[in-house]
Amino acid sequence: MPNPKRRHSQQRSAKRRTHYKATAGTISIDPTTGEAHLRHRAHWVENKLYYRGQVVMEKQSKES
Repeated sequence: MPNPKRRHSQQRSAKRRTHYKATAGTISIDPTTGEAHLRHRAHWVENKLYYRGQVVMEKQSKES
């Protein structure tokens, strides 16, 4: 595989990387609980896991 004969400058790498930007996630409001959450992600509210407005799982309390 061919390799560069000389070292590339830092400016050259920086120019290439300028287009990689982090974007903020889209926030939605759950229709059932009214909580704000990231889209397409499950979220916990009062020991219950909600996804698309439905309870998916409940946390079990530790009872000895």
